[in-house]
Amino acid sequence: MDNVILVRVLKATAMLFGVIILSLAATLPSLANDSPNRAEIRRVDFDGHPNMEVICSIVEFMPGDEAARHFHHGIEAAYVLRGAMIQEPGKEPRMLATGTNIVNLRDVFHAGFKIIGNQSLKLYTVHIVDKGQPLYDPVK
Repeated sequence: MDNVILVRVLKATAMLFGVIILSLAATLPSLANDSPNRAEIRRVDFDGHPNMEVICSIVEFMPGDEAARHFHHGIEAAYVLRGAMIQEPGKEPRMLATGTNIVNLRDVFHAGFKIIGNQSLKLYTVHIVDKGQPLYDPVK
């Protein structure tokens, strides 16, 4: 009798956790499109702008990885922590050097390159974006 109750409690608990996880996934659309290359450091409300938030992350692309062409629902600023050779389709390879500053404006397509050579590309990014929107949307 005790085993039957324990099994029912465990099943109910597992179902509850499943519902919670699905609910969280539905309320955090930015995670649905998220990149496995991005490690979020901090997310806070943008003071004075209740419908916006600031997201700080470290992004690292390994040799052979592609940074998909995308855009943001807000502004992205990035600083290259470790530079690497990149190649955009149909263009010559170029170095994205350590110390480079990058600013991408709202709804402007960017990235769309492959990391070539033997060194990974590592960026520190700050996004000031609309709450409730994906952090980025891929170009289709």
